[in-house]
Order: sequence, then structure tokens, then C-alpha cells
Amino acid sequence: MTRGNQRERDRERASARSGAKSKGKDDGLTPEQRRERDAKALQEKAAKKAAQGAGDAGGSSNSKK
Repeated sequence: MTRGNQRERDRERASARSGAKSKGKDDGLTPEQRRERDAKALQEKAAKKAAQGAGDAGGSSNSKK
């Protein structure tokens, strides 16, 4: 065994790293509530983008003629 305890140390380090970075999927919401929250966020984002696009519609055109 040439690596000694290197594998064990690597596993411990990897588990410590993955444990610290775990995404907060346990936010206390049911899947339906999560879907509603996400849908609302997407609608707000789309409305914001549409409003921004309407403001820029007058002067900038990327199409070449």
C-alpha cells in the first residue's frame, strides 16, 4: 500500500467540503409551494425584462440590413 492513509484523508476532506456547501433544499416548503414561489419569481423576472426591452426598443437595433 503505497498511499498510506491518503485515501482516508481525501475522503474526509471531500465529505467536509460537500457538507459545508450543501444547497438549502430543506427550506420548509412543500414541492407545490416551491413551484409557486419559483413561478412567481420567473414571472417577475420576465416582466422586468419586458419592461427593460420596451424602454430600449426605440434606439438600439442589432439587425443588419
